[in-house]
Amino acid sequence: MPFEFIDDIATADVAFKAWGRTAEELFVAASDAMLNVMVADLASVKPRQQRQLTVAAEDHEMLLFALLQELIFYKDAEMLLLRVPEVSIAADGELLRLSAVAEGEEIDVRRHEMGVDVKAVTLHRYRVEESAQGWQAMVILDI
Repeated sequence: MPFEFIDDIATADVAFKAWGRTAEELFVAASDAMLNVMVADLASVKPRQQRQLTVAAEDHEMLLFALLQELIFYKDAEMLLLRVPEVSIAADGELLRLSAVAEGEEIDVRRHEMGVDVKAVTLHRYRVEESAQGWQAMVILDI
C-alpha cells in the first residue's frame, strides 16, 4: 500500500505518510489511508453509491486537506464510507481544482470492522511535498 501509519507522532491522534509518483496517486493513497483508520478492511467497502467530489484550493497542500475533509463530511452527514479510486487535478486560474467520483456504501457494522472515528484533518505537522521520487504527504487525523 502506498501509505504507512506512524505511531510515535501523536498520542491522541492518528498519523500517516502517503505517497505516489504523481499528486493524483498521492491523493488516492491518502484517501485510502484515512479510510483505513476507520475501517480495518478497505475491500469490505463496496462501490454501491457514488458521490461527485469537486474541491478547489490555492495549492496541493490545501487541496488534499479539502478532499479529506469532504470525505469526513460524507461519513458524518450520510454515514457513507467512500473510496476515491481516481482523481483529476487541473489548474483553474489561480486555483487547483480536483474532481473525482468517490464510491462506497453506508456504514454496516455487521460487515465493516470499524476502527476509530475520524473527526477532522489537523494542520499539526501537516505537509504535502513534491520530490525527485514523486509526491509525499504527512497527515495527522483528529480521532
